[in-house]
Amino acid sequence: MRKTTILLFLVLTMTSCGLIESKQETPIEMVAYAALTDEESELIPVSPKDSIVNKVTVNDEIKAVIDKKYNKEEVYSVTFKHTENNSSGNLVVFVDLDKKTIVGKIKQGLT
Repeated sequence: MRKTTILLFLVLTMTSCGLIESKQETPIEMVAYAALTDEESELIPVSPKDSIVNKVTVNDEIKAVIDKKYNKEEVYSVTFKHTENNSSGNLVVFVDLDKKTIVGKIKQGLT
């Protein structure tokens, strides 16, 4: 009886693990990183996690570099730190509010 109880407990434990799905979202910075070309990703010296994520209002500057069909008023901007060089600023990727769809990217101008 004891062996049956232990066996039943183990079977239920193992099968219940498959029933509980992990609903972890991919971090926005990793979604943005996946959209980079090899050349762009080589600009990131440390990690894609070394970035700044902000929800920003779509202004004229952003409209000029994102998908023309994008009609929402806000977008996530992912700015990868330390990707600037002598001629341009940091690399910025724009991600839809669904946190999955890339709508544009730009190399910021130096200020």
